[in-house]
Amino acid sequence: MKTVQPIRNKADIEAMKEVLLKQHYRNYFLFTLGINTGLRISDLLALKVSDVRGKSHIVITEQKTGKLKRFRINNELQEHISKFTIHKDKASYLFQSLRGQDRIHRVQAWKILNAAAKEVGLDEIGTHTLRKTFGYHFYQQYKDVAVLQQIFNHSSPAVTMRYIGITQDIIDEKVDNFTL
Repeated sequence: MKTVQPIRNKADIEAMKEVLLKQHYRNYFLFTLGINTGLRISDLLALKVSDVRGKSHIVITEQKTGKLKRFRINNELQEHISKFTIHKDKASYLFQSLRGQDRIHRVQAWKILNAAAKEVGLDEIGTHTLRKTFGYHFYQQYKDVAVLQQIFNHSSPAVTMRYIGITQDIIDEKVDNFTL
C-alpha cells in the first residue's frame, strides 16, 4: 500500500491550485477547503451547501469515528464558500458531480487530485494529502502538536507527527547529516 505525503512546498500548493482552477472551480475549491480544514475526504464530500454557507463553523459527525467535529471557518474560507455557493441550492451537495445531482465520490476526488499532481510533477498524492498538507503546514506555523493532535483526534503526539510526515522529515535530515 502506497503512503501518500503532504505537499510540503507552498509553491507546489499554488501550482496545484492553478491546475485545479483550470479544470473546474469545484476542483479548486475541494482542494482549498481540504488543505485549510484538515477534514477527511469522506467528510468533505458529504458536506451540503447548508453545512457551510453563512456559517462560522463546520459542524459534522465524522464518518470514520462517529465523533462530533466542530471546525472554525476562517474569513478567507468564508469568502471562497460565498463565491462557490452563490447560485447553489442549500440542500445540494457542496461537491456535486458535473453529471447529475449526486456528489462526487472518493475515487473521482482521487482522480482529480492525481491528474493535477501529475501535471505539477508531484507523486505520492492521494485524497489524504489534503488532510496531511493541512497538518504539516499547521505544525510548521505553530509548532503545536497538542492542538493538531486534538484537531485530528489522534491518540498521541507521535501518531500525529508520523501522520503529517514530520517524523520522516526529521529522520531524513538526521541521516543526511550523519556519516562515519
